[in-house]
This record gives sequence, structure tokens and C-alpha cells, in this order.
Amino acid sequence: MEKLLIFHPALAPYRVDQFNALNQLYDLEVVFVFDNVWNHKFDQSKLLPLLEFKYSFLLKGLFCNGRVFRFGMLRKIRKAKPDIILGFEYSLTTQYLILLKWLRLIHQRIGSTIDDSIDICHNIQSRGRYLARKTTVNNLDYLVVLSDEVSEYYQEAFKLKKQQIIVSPILQAPDRLRNNADNLESIAKKYRKEYQLAGKKVLLFVGRFIPEKALPRFISTIASLLHEHEDLVFVLVGDGQERGTIENLVQNKSLENKVLLPGRFEGEELFAWYLCASCFTLPSLSETFGAVVNEALIFGLPVFCSKYAGASSLIQSHNGVVFDPLNEKTTIEKLNHFLGWTENFDEIDITNRPSLMLDYKEVFIKEWRKLVYA
Repeated sequence: MEKLLIFHPALAPYRVDQFNALNQLYDLEVVFVFDNVWNHKFDQSKLLPLLEFKYSFLLKGLFCNGRVFRFGMLRKIRKAKPDIILGFEYSLTTQYLILLKWLRLIHQRIGSTIDDSIDICHNIQSRGRYLARKTTVNNLDYLVVLSDEVSEYYQEAFKLKKQQIIVSPILQAPDRLRNNADNLESIAKKYRKEYQLAGKKVLLFVGRFIPEKALPRFISTIASLLHEHEDLVFVLVGDGQERGTIENLVQNKSLENKVLLPGRFEGEELFAWYLCASCFTLPSLSETFGAVVNEALIFGLPVFCSKYAGASSLIQSHNGVVFDPLNEKTTIEKLNHFLGWTENFDEIDITNRPSLMLDYKEVFIKEWRKLVYA
């Protein structure tokens, strides 16, 4: 079994199952360069015990404006003796791996995990990232991307071979998320009673309240629908810098009983919210992937997903609708149609909510085996 060493920013809940699955294919070690996601903290004491592979941290080094460089990378590589090394994005970590190989201080195959959606590929965020991508891609043996669309983009734009690109969406294991049904149902029943959701059609959002999610725009767009549909409620689970803006908008649009802001939750307390909902939405204007779409599908919720989210690649006719949040007219039309084929759930019973996620296990194995057979 070949040794795979991955340098990764930090552990988030939606990465646990993917790393564990990789450990079944390779002798995996992950080196985290932060002790938590720097702009969205998670309870690491609950996440780390779930890991089935070797992991460590490199926390000494430089950090400025979201860019990080950690001391000790070469020492870690020499100690681990991997066959393959992956950095992340076009970061200084990835640039350093390229430099080490150019200097012949390492001889392993190297690559990088790229979280861009197809929209971000075409509309790259900064000149610096554009230049970093231009100079980096053809110096790597592999790229790991989130969708077939992004893979095709790199094949066409940079003349990469299909075998050099691993397509690996951010997926979680349905069995792990759904395994404590009694507790999830108990928590969900408390939410339903506390927020008076019985008999309601609940449209759910989960995530940070930040500009990229475009929540004020979306609320303004659908305000008329919220008023027209007596049984419709929009629940926003999360928190962030735009909370005040959202609260003011809710008041100005007289939506106090139609838009609910219960706060931020993790783990089972978060998963229980999916059992309270009829459907899910992600209205982002920019979203590398959107792992919450995967979670919603796992809990049987059809998804109304922005076309700008990488996770829109998971949406098919049986499990959701893709829309353009910049087009108010079609957003209202599509949402009205979408709501028409979603159900009100009178009983909270996870057995009546089969997963809407396709099984990507075989595809996952096939794609990641490219590291060996490319």
C-alpha cells in the first residue's frame, strides 16, 4: 500500500469521511497547518476521535491575510517517507513542494487539492491567484478537483490529461450522519415545538451569514412568496457578520413569523434541523462546493441550489432544482414550482426520509486510484 501525505488547512466535519475512505486505499497521513478552521471554528474534541488515520499538526510559521507557510515541512516529509504528497490550492505550501522538487530535495509525485467551482475557474478572484494558478498547474503531477466540469476545464485550459485529475466531491457517509436516529428525532421534536413548525413547510438554510451566501438578496427576492404561502417558513441555521442586516430586512419586510434565526449548531444538534425541514436551499453567489447540500440530500431533503455552488453538480431531476440567484424572475418561478413538489412532514421519522444522495463509492475508488495508475 502506497503512502499518501496530505498537507491540509484544518479539520472540518465534512472532511472526516473522505479522509477515512482514503485511508482504506492508501497509508494516509494528514498534516494540518491550523488547529481549527480559521474563519469558522468547529469543536475539534468531537471531530478528532472520528479519524481513522495518522494525523499531526504544523503550527509554527507565518500567517498573513489568510496565507500560511509552516516551518518543518521538509522534515515531516523525510520522516513520513511518502510516495505521493498533496498540498492545497495554489498556496505557499504547494509552491514550496514544487520548489523542493525542483531543487531535488524531494522526488515524490506531488499534487494539490483545488476546491474551485466551475464559476470560480472562469472568474478567478484575484490577479495573484490567476498568476499562481498559471505558474503552478503544469508543475504538478496531479490535481484533485470537486466536479467533472472543473476537470474538463483544466484539461482544456491547461492541456492536462484526464488521468492527472482526480474528481472527488466533498461527500459524507450517510450511515454515520443518520446512525443515532432516536436522538436526532428527539432533538428535532424539541425544535418543532419551540419554533412552532408543526404543519409548516420549512425551507432550510445552513451556513455562515456572509456576503457570498447572498441571504439578504434571496430573502428580498422570495419575500412575496413567503407572504403568499401561509404555511411556508424560512429557517436560517447559522450566524455571521450579516446577521444584523438580515434581522433588519426581516423587520422591514414584516417577515418576523416567516423567517426564523435559531442560531448556529454542530453535530447532532445541527443534523436534527434537517429532520424539521421539507426542503433546503443554498443561494450563494460564490461557493467552492457547499457541503451542506450533501448533508441535506443525505437526510432526504430536495435542494434548491444556486448554479454558482460547486455542489450543484450533485443535483439531478429527482433531488432538486438548480437556479440563478441573480435572476429574480426565474428564482421566484423555479422556487414556486420546487415548493409545489416538496412535502410537509407532519411526523418526524427518519425512516420516512430516505437519502437522496447517489452512491459515489465506486467512483471515489476509481478516481483516487489514478494516483497509482496514472
